[in-house]
Amino acid sequence: MTQLAPRPQTTLRTPLLREVYGRLLRGLRTRQGRTLAEVAARAGISVAYLSEVERGLKEPSSEVLEAVCVALGSSITGLVGAAHRELRDLTSEGTGGRVLDLTSRVGSSIATPSDAATGPVLLVA
Repeated sequence: MTQLAPRPQTTLRTPLLREVYGRLLRGLRTRQGRTLAEVAARAGISVAYLSEVERGLKEPSSEVLEAVCVALGSSITGLVGAAHRELRDLTSEGTGGRVLDLTSRVGSSIATPSDAATGPVLLVA
């Protein structure tokens, strides 16, 4: 099995999606005051794997992300929405680049960060 190494730290790099998901999941878990063991057991995964997901070292499947979100009383929709907002905000502060607007009901479109709407979906405890 191939191990994914963390990317070396450079100045103002856009984080990997797995790093953003991990940071958001860890933040939600710690705000709830729950342990890795408790959430991992509810999600049906090992404590070690959940720890690696939270640290952005593993690229979890959508099934694993869904299981962890449900274990935390949230949804994968909320996780993806929160990750989108974080990456959009980082992009607008850093490079001024364009982001894929995932909030459109008509279809996805490329929008400038200032055009991207903030959707009502939040990753909440």
